[in-house]
Amino acid sequence: MQLSLVSILAAASAVSASTIPEHARRATAISVTPHDRYSSSVGVLGCKINTNRVAYWPSSVSCDKLCVRVTANGRSVTLLKVDQSGGAYDISYDAWNYLVTGRGAKENPVYGGGISATYEDVPMSECSSLLSGAGGKLPLTAANSMNYVSSCGSNTWAGKNYALFNILDPVCKWGYDEQCTLPPPSVSNQPSCPHQLGVPVAFTGKGVYNIDYGTGKESLA
Repeated sequence: MQLSLVSILAAASAVSASTIPEHARRATAISVTPHDRYSSSVGVLGCKINTNRVAYWPSSVSCDKLCVRVTANGRSVTLLKVDQSGGAYDISYDAWNYLVTGRGAKENPVYGGGISATYEDVPMSECSSLLSGAGGKLPLTAANSMNYVSSCGSNTWAGKNYALFNILDPVCKWGYDEQCTLPPPSVSNQPSCPHQLGVPVAFTGKGVYNIDYGTGKESLA
């Protein structure tokens, strides 16, 4: 029995696709650039996460897909996607430096721009170590993250796994290092904290430190 050219090509394509690892088939090609100043458009607290492993993507911050793996030069990093960029695929300077050199930015800082890479969304369990400061929860500023919280349904990962703190800003300069609770909607739509919510007192807990681009030195945000 003779096979048509179309059948042969289709079979070859199927065999070829089956030999490609699943993660490679769903990975997206991008150019990643270094970002050496922590920020979060939804109020994720830098003093409660690993700010050296953050993704700053052009898309808005999701309620479910907050963990990505970026691969370049045979190396991979897992990152929290908690900020929206102006159009670039930025990643923390230390993560970018590791992809370029295989070493951290404090150990061997280098200069550079975009590098060819791929990324894929991965389960939040792969980012759990980056959230250790809040016991695996997504730490948010109680005073300024409620729009994000209300946009995430109770069936989303963020809706099930957020923690509110009485800290006013993502770089943790103001507020109290204390956890807040959100009462039922029938009681109040404002978080309840041990101290008054949103008071701009100087923060006395652990600060946020950036690794300065090209120098490897740390500076307080």
